[in-house]
Amino acid sequence: MLSGYAPGAGYDELLDSALMPRPAAQPLFDHLARMDVEELHARQELAQLTIESSGISFTVYSEGTGIDRSWPFDIVPRIIDGQEWDRIEAGLVQRLVALNRFIADVYAEQTCIAEGVIPPELVLESRGYLPECRGATPAHGVWAHICGSDLVRDADGTVYVLEDNLRVPSGVSYMLENRLVTKRVFAELFADQSIRPIDAYPDRLLRVLRSLAPDTESPVIAVLTPGVHNSAYFEHSFLAREMGVHLVEGNDLFVHDDTVYAGTIEGPVQVDVLYRRVDDTFLDPKVFRPDSVLGAPGLFGAWKAGDVAIANAPGTGVADDKAVYAFVPELIRFYLGQEPILPNVPTMRCSDPDQRRQVLERIGELVVKPANESGGYGITVGPKATEDELFACAAGIEADPSGWVAQPTIALSTVPTLCDLELAPRHVDLRPFTLLGADSYVTCGGLTRVARRQGSLIVNSSQGGGSKDTWVVDHPRDPTPGLTDLTEQGALT
Repeated sequence: MLSGYAPGAGYDELLDSALMPRPAAQPLFDHLARMDVEELHARQELAQLTIESSGISFTVYSEGTGIDRSWPFDIVPRIIDGQEWDRIEAGLVQRLVALNRFIADVYAEQTCIAEGVIPPELVLESRGYLPECRGATPAHGVWAHICGSDLVRDADGTVYVLEDNLRVPSGVSYMLENRLVTKRVFAELFADQSIRPIDAYPDRLLRVLRSLAPDTESPVIAVLTPGVHNSAYFEHSFLAREMGVHLVEGNDLFVHDDTVYAGTIEGPVQVDVLYRRVDDTFLDPKVFRPDSVLGAPGLFGAWKAGDVAIANAPGTGVADDKAVYAFVPELIRFYLGQEPILPNVPTMRCSDPDQRRQVLERIGELVVKPANESGGYGITVGPKATEDELFACAAGIEADPSGWVAQPTIALSTVPTLCDLELAPRHVDLRPFTLLGADSYVTCGGLTRVARRQGSLIVNSSQGGGSKDTWVVDHPRDPTPGLTDLTEQGALT
């Protein structure tokens, strides 16, 4: 199956430069060696049938209308050594703690601005900065309770954080479903090796949400969704079902005397915690967008009064900005007094005249991104762009310099992927999920997204990408993985 496999000059997650399996991947390849490609293809078809029969889908809007599609999945897993993952996990917790310190500071004393750690315009002129949040004090000092960080590996094997997703990060349900599908098509592989489990995520998320509840031992928790037409509605309903909590839309809620209620067939029920999957400015038409029907009038005031907890809290988007991302290593040093465990991809801010000039001079070799977009939209990959695309990108930078950042083109790592009837290298990234409340939790692995087109670096499902199960594999020498209690370490106090 690997006779024609050519990963190129980059880093392959499963194979070394001699096309030999990396140590953590050896059991997988020993198993695959006993199969022919037709059997592997048959198992891929079984995986697809499982996905379709289970209704695992996502919605694409880029073609002008909302189209539900079966979740794209490849059965060859991505494997990460347990010892390497322990370091990545520590780096993700460190990063989220620092970002929470930054958000809390931004809406209070703003010492990071006063001491010159970050330019004031990056914060105060950011679309994610909400002055209405000044003075709020969420439980445990945590604003961003759920973070989906995008990680990439460069050609030399270094793992970088590509961006932080703090507003309404999605994808964790697909991570969980990928594991269930893999267990069905490759059940025998889980019997003879130590693959770290991921099925604790809903319980850990529920524990974090409960820890946010104001003064009640049996809090009522609800997932706030924009509704069935949202591209991530499958995930909203999945998580509500797995946690055993309410799934509500904005018109199910009303606020009286700063108390939030949900209407049910048995009458109004007070809601203590909302896991919101609605963007900030749609939460409360009395405070933000008056045309919004996705939130509830008075919801923001109830949150600021401390009578309802919202995860992630309003205003966390200020730390989600790709221009702010460039300063995260400095924020870690400033707030925690530590060196960053995980490095950033070098980033140039087009709002800076000198950096903007460099970007425009080198636009054909850089990846240029909108500072406030997500989902892979608006990205120009210089080496693969046409002259017209590069011209349009440069014009966009000149028109709105603060709205753009640029990064070098990372030679994303590859993983063998079943394409037609052969294994071929396809580029991947990884989105693990970090939870932060009274304590912290990081998923063992995450959602590996794969670019299904040869040579493509765009892995987002909305842009034609697919996904893989991610295995964190322990060896006998590895210590038993544990959870980090940040309150014991004093990281939040």
